[in-house]
Amino acid sequence: MDFQVWDFPGQVDWADPSFDLDAIFGEIGALIWVIDAQDEYLEAINRLNSTILNLQPTYPNINIEVFIHKVDGLSDDYKLDIQRDVTQRIQDELSDHGVENAPINFHLTSIYNHSIFEAFSKVIQKLIPHLPYLEALLNNCCQKSGFEKAYLFDVLSKIYIATDSSPVDMPSYEICSDYIDVIVDVSEIYGWNRPDEYIERLEGPPWNKKLEHQVACKDAESCIVLTDGRRPILLREVNKYLALVAVVKEGAYSKMPDIIENINATVGGLLQIFEITRRRQRA
Repeated sequence: MDFQVWDFPGQVDWADPSFDLDAIFGEIGALIWVIDAQDEYLEAINRLNSTILNLQPTYPNINIEVFIHKVDGLSDDYKLDIQRDVTQRIQDELSDHGVENAPINFHLTSIYNHSIFEAFSKVIQKLIPHLPYLEALLNNCCQKSGFEKAYLFDVLSKIYIATDSSPVDMPSYEICSDYIDVIVDVSEIYGWNRPDEYIERLEGPPWNKKLEHQVACKDAESCIVLTDGRRPILLREVNKYLALVAVVKEGAYSKMPDIIENINATVGGLLQIFEITRRRQRA
């Protein structure tokens, strides 16, 4: 999966004849439009409507994602009022021009919590063609292992590219995201490259085996137990980019051997999906 993010300044007029529209919008899967909730946003809405009306005839499959940003510090009622106002203004304008059911989604976001990551997660998931297969694997893993929730995270960005079909619980997502930060920080400290002499000594007598044959799992694996509800949280590395993080139901710690086997099977299935997709792209 290869994603690129282009930052297009709001003051730039993309409709200028000097711009090649097909080069800009020809391969775009999603257009993210950021509206400042704490500022006057009528001009931003007018420009967004103009953009949608110009793009719809030629690029109707672009997902329009509206981030109503900087909602931190606003009351819940005021946030919803702003979202309703923005949504109504955009839909009314498009309806007046004959555009019905345009692919527009609205997200309340802030940099001071995980809402911005959740919004980007939902945007990215719509661009993954094999998302149903990933969700099916996670659903099966949750059912067989007794997970409350499972996420497939991009390790660096903390965006989850897939999750099971149960509703997203913001506190569980936040703690899983923070858990990845802890693992990454620990890896930065202890994940140093060992000298060849050191590796040869480990692989020599009395073991006489390669390092990968001396460990049960060559990928990163970790588990913590939350003291509030005694719920284990498991992390299993899928590859160097992705990690599977799951919140286990209370009391499931005694079934951990079976859970680990289920996770191994799920990770194997995920890797097979990625390999099949890679082959198709090469073909």
